[in-house]
Amino acid sequence: MNTIDPRQLRDACGLFGTGVNVISTHHSDGEHGMTANAFMSISLDPPLISVSIGERAKILPLLHRSGRFAVSTLAEGMEGLAWHFAGRPDPALRNPFADLGGLPVIRGALAAYACDVVNAVEAGDHTIFIGAVRALETDPGARPLIFYKGRFGAIAGQAPAPELCDPVAEAIW
Repeated sequence: MNTIDPRQLRDACGLFGTGVNVISTHHSDGEHGMTANAFMSISLDPPLISVSIGERAKILPLLHRSGRFAVSTLAEGMEGLAWHFAGRPDPALRNPFADLGGLPVIRGALAAYACDVVNAVEAGDHTIFIGAVRALETDPGARPLIFYKGRFGAIAGQAPAPELCDPVAEAIW
């Protein structure tokens, strides 16, 4: 018996500040994209990332058919693009895509990844696509667009990262 209210779970997950991404693919009728924050790095060797796509998303069958997807992590100031690909189209928006490894990515994105699907896992009302990264671009000078509590924002400031002695070390409390 499930006693967790879906809205309560959504609100709780909204307390985790995330980046904002456009997931895209190329299909015979053109480029398709959707805004999502369900993105994760899986492995460095081999280079794998994942995205989670809801069962009602129009892009879901296109990802299954194409077997490829791109992720564009949006930079600060790209809220209009985030809304456009979240279902609030901007008719004035002209083609925002560039090509990366044969896939459409957002021009000026903080980071962009072109991937081949290596696995698709059904999980509840979503499908998790694991992608092998085939091409990658970054703009280290850009700042990320952030999503927190249902709103877009930006990082106020950044503290310098501490030096790590062992990148796989875990803190013990």
